[in-house]
Amino acid sequence: MPVYVWQGRTRQGQIKKGVMEAASDSAVMTQLRAQSLLPVSVKAKSKELNFSIPGLGARITIRDLVVFTRQFATMIDAGLPLVQCLEILANQNPNAEFKKILSAVKADVEQGSTFADALKKHPKAFDELFVNLVAAGEIGGILDTILSRLAAYLEKADNLRRKVRGAMVYPSTILMVAIGVLTLLLVKVIPVFEKMFQDFGGTLPGPTQVVIDVSHFMQTWIVFFMLGFSAMVVGWFQARARSPEFKYKTDALILRLPVFGPLLKKVAVARFSRTFGTMISSGVPILDALDVVAKTAGNKVIEGELMKARSAISEGKTIAEPLQSSKVFPGMVVQMIAVGEQTGAMDSMLAKIADFFDDVVDACVSALTGLMEPMMLVFLGGSIGTILIAMYLPIFKLADAIK
Repeated sequence: MPVYVWQGRTRQGQIKKGVMEAASDSAVMTQLRAQSLLPVSVKAKSKELNFSIPGLGARITIRDLVVFTRQFATMIDAGLPLVQCLEILANQNPNAEFKKILSAVKADVEQGSTFADALKKHPKAFDELFVNLVAAGEIGGILDTILSRLAAYLEKADNLRRKVRGAMVYPSTILMVAIGVLTLLLVKVIPVFEKMFQDFGGTLPGPTQVVIDVSHFMQTWIVFFMLGFSAMVVGWFQARARSPEFKYKTDALILRLPVFGPLLKKVAVARFSRTFGTMISSGVPILDALDVVAKTAGNKVIEGELMKARSAISEGKTIAEPLQSSKVFPGMVVQMIAVGEQTGAMDSMLAKIADFFDDVVDACVSALTGLMEPMMLVFLGGSIGTILIAMYLPIFKLADAIK
């Protein structure tokens, strides 16, 4: 369908501009008049060359979702029709992929589909949590309120994810730099020293000979190491994607790691509390909310525990009882949930738990980063220093011989 760039004047005399898909320029003018705008100019938009590579399109980030949800909630609260909101947000969205999805959602809504059902067709952009909350908002007639809660939830979830990811970036960068520098020294620099030592003659000190032997080993096997490591990484992700049993076992292993395991459990508790509390406060039934929370847990072990809790609740038990028997949720969390059930303030209690564990995760991440920074620097400096000393030992020996 052709795309037109239009200008229109409001009843107050203000000039507005926009982009619209329509069958013809007259159809654009008709739509502008329906929006109480006097058409000033309507021109066909020139076609742009598209150099996108299949499979490498623009990714829809949480930031995109947050901005869309905030703006959408504001427009709905101001009384704008649903279709018009979608059209405006689609036209002004800078992400080409997200723009296509919003246009498709708008078309489905125009054809009589509910907003939630239209979103459900695009799981890569809108997950089950998003769709279920929108459905609850449509049923309850509080879509603007639900979208505001959803935007707040997405922002806090994104902040939590950034904290954990930020803790991994610095140590990972230092480790990769250390491996790269050591590999370069062993493969390219050490052979130069070895040739020089061979010209001197004589026997080499023990540390120097060890470094040269390691250099020979690396020169022979470096390509095989790189191929093997790449194959191992690809195999790991393929196995996790195709084998639920392998994914469950590796997730259980990750939770048992000495330092990262407890941190990931705290992240899981914060995410569970935030998601579950948002859904309950939005009017989603408890069993449906637990089903969605389990699927968005990000860990098969935690997902299994939540599904067990859902099954127990469907049999008449309280929420706190099955969670107490799991090894994922701390006793304090279970007790606070039990109090929330008794007082009827489950959503506010879960919000408090989520805020508390957000602070705990922040403190743990700061402590972890502070602990790993000196360790990585010692590893990098110690490794390079050891190699340099080993290479200079024969030179010192030669200097002694000359004296």
